[in-house]
Amino acid sequence: MSRIGKKPIPIPQGVKVSIGREVVVEGPKGRLTVPVPQGIRVEQRDGHLVVERDDDRYAALHGLTRALAANAVEGVSKGFVRELDIVGIGYRAEQKGRVLILNLGYSHPIEFVLPQGVEARVDKMTHIVISGADKQLVGQVAANLRALRPPDPYKNKGIRYSDEKLRKKVGKTGAGGK
Repeated sequence: MSRIGKKPIPIPQGVKVSIGREVVVEGPKGRLTVPVPQGIRVEQRDGHLVVERDDDRYAALHGLTRALAANAVEGVSKGFVRELDIVGIGYRAEQKGRVLILNLGYSHPIEFVLPQGVEARVDKMTHIVISGADKQLVGQVAANLRALRPPDPYKNKGIRYSDEKLRKKVGKTGAGGK
């Protein structure tokens, strides 16, 4: 039996769940849908969502469906947050509506348009907070922002996650060629 799949998902106050071909979760932060694959059943029992499978052929989908449903319930009730830091002289970000304008040492500023369902906040021009109800979308937007200027291993300049630990490489020493 799947360890993750058999754990019931508690449904917090103010969250509505409707089950059909897909699980629709509605809460204060928004509305998310989770597809239910064939061979998997989702039931609501005394304030909990329970995910069950027909037989062992669906073991992988069992845990996956439960994890996606749990993320949807947490997302519409609490939401997800990803924080990024910008490190480097002259590197900064500013926000104009749903567009982030990033100066990352290139010859031009980069305009990054935020997708629907994701909010961003820029603190102190070097700290970006990305939030939203969909865990996958929040993580993908953070990864796309980080990919614009990944941290340099020699000087540690670039965009990094706030909780990311970087290993700085030692550069060349100018010993000559003797």
